[in-house]
Amino acid sequence: MNFVESFRIAFRALSANKARSLLTMLGVIIGVAAVILLVGIGTGVQDEVTGSLEGLGSNLLFVIPGQYSTGMESGGPPSRYFTLDDVDTLQRRVEGASAVVPVMQASATMKAGNRSLRVIVAAGSEQGPEVFNSELADGRHYRRSEVQAASRVVALGYRAASQLFPNQDPLDKQVTINGQRFTVVGHYESMGGGLGGDQDLQVYIPITTAQKLFGKSDIATIVVKAADPDRVDAVQREIERALMPTFGEEFTVFTQEQTLGILSDLLGMLTYMLAGIAGISLLVGGIGIMNIMLVSVSERTREIGIRKAVGARTYDILSQFVIEAMALSIIGGIIGIGVGWGGAVLIEQLSPVPTNVTPWAVAMSFFFASGVGVFFGVYPAFKASQLDPIEALRYE
Repeated sequence: MNFVESFRIAFRALSANKARSLLTMLGVIIGVAAVILLVGIGTGVQDEVTGSLEGLGSNLLFVIPGQYSTGMESGGPPSRYFTLDDVDTLQRRVEGASAVVPVMQASATMKAGNRSLRVIVAAGSEQGPEVFNSELADGRHYRRSEVQAASRVVALGYRAASQLFPNQDPLDKQVTINGQRFTVVGHYESMGGGLGGDQDLQVYIPITTAQKLFGKSDIATIVVKAADPDRVDAVQREIERALMPTFGEEFTVFTQEQTLGILSDLLGMLTYMLAGIAGISLLVGGIGIMNIMLVSVSERTREIGIRKAVGARTYDILSQFVIEAMALSIIGGIIGIGVGWGGAVLIEQLSPVPTNVTPWAVAMSFFFASGVGVFFGVYPAFKASQLDPIEALRYE
């Protein structure tokens, strides 16, 4: 019996039990779809975050309290955090810096009339727009005088503005943040995701105002922009010299390139971990294929005996059952690719979560599904091929 005939018999056997074949493929479909979907989400988030950081320019430095290596291995929790005095020190002593921006973020509830929204409060200085890419739709960013006076002024992200003030101009309107009244001085165009999450759900207030609002003076991050992109290393050394008398070794300065490398490594590791977790369901699907194939061997024992009696070789029986197992996994893999890809597209369109279905994820899941079919189909096929024809013919 030739290979084509083996295919014909295998597919005829699968067609005879359509419901069982579909249920057997379900595990593979779910596994492949899960791999593509989770890897797509992980890759999309990685691209979004690194793209946001790259879009800020190539001359940024990030100063954080505590000792960290480039692998983000900490020497322990920091003994102290930065304050506005440290920001002032950097502004005075780092000559190569064009902007020094303290950054503070916190979650809060914002209300406008009878509408309420959970937002991310991003606080900084008047130099924030020089560091972080943003485009005003209307109004302005807060001024230096408002930072010094801790004024209650706020600029709204795109979604915050559209949800709190639908079909209205939010400029000069009143809102409350955690019960404190603020005046809207500006609102931004859509910026999408970023390092701090969905930037369209962020609202921007002076850092001095945020310290009073949340009752804390600690600053976890200071962003420094070098005036000359070619002098980033020199600015890094200036920052270290300026902070060393106060902090000793208890702070770390990351260049943008180092930060990108760290984020890429962490998010890449997360993506592979998600793929591994999803791959477990493919193994479960493979076990399901093996169980069904063993049942099939038992049900078709007399058929195997008859085929052997009329001259079918051990190889013919083996190939038939391996082909059946492969067909289940390959068809299930193709359907799973469609489900996973479609799910990724829907998630990106219906939610703020970015997705990016990569060719390597599709190829990996498909070939892994095919391999699962072969691996888990070999034992039932071998068992079928070793049946004694006389004993098989006697089987009831």
